[in-house]
Amino acid sequence: MSEKISFGRKIWNAIKRVLVWWDNQTIGTQLFTWRNGNHVGTDSFGNKYYTGKGRRWVIFNGPIEGSRVPAEWHGWLHHTFEKTPIDEPLPHKAWEKPYQPNLTGTDRAYHPKGSLLAEGGAAPRATYEAWQPE
Repeated sequence: MSEKISFGRKIWNAIKRVLVWWDNQTIGTQLFTWRNGNHVGTDSFGNKYYTGKGRRWVIFNGPIEGSRVPAEWHGWLHHTFEKTPIDEPLPHKAWEKPYQPNLTGTDRAYHPKGSLLAEGGAAPRATYEAWQPE
């Protein structure tokens, strides 16, 4: 029985690779990369960067999330920098903070002081008067 589940899982994964782009690269992207891509580097997250036919692209290692592209590679992808960060590393400033993923929608998301979702919550303002329909 576990073989049927395993086989079914393989079929489902194959269907997802054809149709779904947000979970991993599609078969079309993989074929295009295989035929036309020249691997130019890998960042600290394991994302792989390619160039070919005047294009530049990234194959993500894990979830496809734009905020997981470091600034130096983002600049290269958008033709801001001609050379890759491997050939010409981007100088980092002392005030720059290390990468932090997008935390929106998680329990670690930022909530400003006074927000109902902030730690400890917030009491409604005494001057607030809710609208009531007539």
